[in-house]
Amino acid sequence: MNIIKSNIANLPTKHGKFRIKAYKDDNQEHLAIMSEDFENIEIPYVRVHSECLTGDAIGSLKCDCQNQLNLSLDFIGKMGGLVIYHRQEGRNIGLLNKINAYALQDQGRNTIEANIELGFKEDERDYRIVKYIFDDLNIKKVKLITNNPNKIEYIKSIGVDIVERIPAITKANKYNEDYLNTKKDQMGHML
Repeated sequence: MNIIKSNIANLPTKHGKFRIKAYKDDNQEHLAIMSEDFENIEIPYVRVHSECLTGDAIGSLKCDCQNQLNLSLDFIGKMGGLVIYHRQEGRNIGLLNKINAYALQDQGRNTIEANIELGFKEDERDYRIVKYIFDDLNIKKVKLITNNPNKIEYIKSIGVDIVERIPAITKANKYNEDYLNTKKDQMGHML
């Protein structure tokens, strides 16, 4: 992995004032979105948020991604910590394939069945950049904001101590209820 990183810049948002740093590995660019007091926090709250253009930017109701991102930014803006914006769209199948998966979901497949029918695993994400960011920012212990057991296991596997898990639970709606049930029942998400 050949990684290029940016300088740190200020980013005022509706969620609070943050500082950001970008990381580029091969063709993907990721963000570390840090609270202003990040360097002074012994054990930061951390959210590894996987990119979801349709949810995060457009406000799709088919998922809970934008709600989880907003919840995490609001929380970290107040409590201090870091959001890693992990740019691996559609569990790393890319935007085009994600839209094809949406079309299959419109025909009755769940999120896992759609990915598999398109020739992918249920989750293609690679978290190696997360380790690089943790190392770069000298993170050894976290209070992790997640529902995803795979993220928990990965972070433990790189030697980072998870001292607390904070659920990222948001309200379901009629468009994402089946999606959330699939994540809970088939992927082990703690919802």
